[in-house]
Amino acid sequence: MPIPPLFERLIDDAAVFPPGSLPLPEAVPAHVGHRSAWYAALVGPLLCPASSLETLAGLVREAPAPLEVAVVVDTGTAGVLAAADTVAQDAGLVLRGVEVPLRGSPLGENARRTVAALDAALGGPDDDEPAYVEVPREFGWETALDVITDSGYRAKLRTGGPAADAVPSGDEVAAFVLACLDRGVAFKFTAGLHHAVRRPSEHGFLNLLLAVGRAAGGGSAAEVAAALSIDDGAALAAEVGDLGAAPVRRWFASYGSCSIAEPLAELGELGLVAP
Repeated sequence: MPIPPLFERLIDDAAVFPPGSLPLPEAVPAHVGHRSAWYAALVGPLLCPASSLETLAGLVREAPAPLEVAVVVDTGTAGVLAAADTVAQDAGLVLRGVEVPLRGSPLGENARRTVAALDAALGGPDDDEPAYVEVPREFGWETALDVITDSGYRAKLRTGGPAADAVPSGDEVAAFVLACLDRGVAFKFTAGLHHAVRRPSEHGFLNLLLAVGRAAGGGSAAEVAAALSIDDGAALAAEVGDLGAAPVRRWFASYGSCSIAEPLAELGELGLVAP
């Protein structure tokens, strides 16, 4: 099997987002190519901003098969319903997720408004159309996570960005992972995960898989955080290779990457996937 179960649909195609910022007319055919390649099982839906859905719909109108898309709502909480309706009414698109950033204080109150908007748009949680609420690294994030837990939706953590302070520490990521597992909430990551193995001021996606594996196995916060600091690729790959897919991917749903080729190449170099 070219793509082991641990990596199936691990990478959501965020080609149109920074730093890749590929124009949609280029991102769509590139995504179609990924989905028909030998590594297709590695790739999840194309991530598209809600503000670009009309452009996307025009691009897929003549496509031979519907395009799986996950909508990143950049039009405010009020735009959730409109985004979901736009996809639902277009035969060329299949909704495979909705992601909404949580902004402003108090976070708990804003989380309740966001959940209400998702309920109105989606009719409730659905594993085929998972909805994620992005939890910011701010005071009250655990209260917001409690609201997400009660709603049945999923959580999302941003693990990078253009500024150095956009990268959460290993302790912060470990706290998020453990808080989600304690509450039974699945989650995804986004931003800054350009490489398989940790680099200075940048988390590695294999490190995150290992951290979740340790957490799911009952590891302490220190053990989970320690997984995020491993920078020996061979040692990390060996430990990740021993992880069971079910206990890890039950929680770690996917992560967004502006490149599919780079993580694929690094997985190959580490001997974790092959054509």
